[in-house]
Amino acid sequence: MKTIFETFKPKNPLIRQYVDYYYLDIQPDNEVDAFECFPHFNNTLSLYKSHTLLESGEITFNKIAKPFQIFTPIRDKVLNVKRLGAIYRVVIVFHPLGIQQFYNNQNFTDYITHFDFLSKEELSNLFSTIDIHKLTNILDQSLEKRFCKFDNTPLEKAIAYIFKHYENFSVAEISDVLEISRQHLNRLFQLHLGVSIKKFHEIVLFRQTINKKLFENPDQNFTELAHEFNFNDQSHFNKTYKKLTENAPKTFFEKGTVLGDADIFWHIKK
Repeated sequence: MKTIFETFKPKNPLIRQYVDYYYLDIQPDNEVDAFECFPHFNNTLSLYKSHTLLESGEITFNKIAKPFQIFTPIRDKVLNVKRLGAIYRVVIVFHPLGIQQFYNNQNFTDYITHFDFLSKEELSNLFSTIDIHKLTNILDQSLEKRFCKFDNTPLEKAIAYIFKHYENFSVAEISDVLEISRQHLNRLFQLHLGVSIKKFHEIVLFRQTINKKLFENPDQNFTELAHEFNFNDQSHFNKTYKKLTENAPKTFFEKGTVLGDADIFWHIKK
């Protein structure tokens, strides 16, 4: 089997509302794979073919192990990932509140490693092909049959407002517009997303600056970028990157690698 890293979108219109994209990650000859990924407003479900999670936090290949499923929530810190041995995984990248549309009675503000999100049969089908069309259908169908609409209108409106007004935003303003107290809004964000409303906005703004620099205007300097996204000044912009990536903006972009055709941007260590 060859090395593959490919992103692909759901085809089912219902699933596309809640899933940003999928990706296939195969490295049959891997010995040690390590990378850093950074805060994102999306969250992920990683499905490994034959792997176990060590107490040290490393994920290791074991050909006799059953599939390993791990949910990764919204994070406001750098995530360090280290994987030992061959890699074969399929990942579902959900929009905010996306996974809640298909699973309930779970705490999606923390990592989940002991829950069968997909059945043994579904995983067997998933890991029996590398055909993107077939993988898309399997994932779309697996999610569709679990669909159960999650309704939280105030939270949904607040998220939509942040994405529309991320350049000029205050918690007080959104509270007034939605006629919801700041305390209640924060409780909703903490309960369902695991971060405060202010932190969620900070992550959204951060990811928008990344997308602009990487995919829309690579030649734009950081002073212009900071001004465009309404940071107080260059110092504020730099402090935000330092806090969320542990790097100054220039170093952050220089060290990163874009993978696939979505917004995956990691610091690969090997």
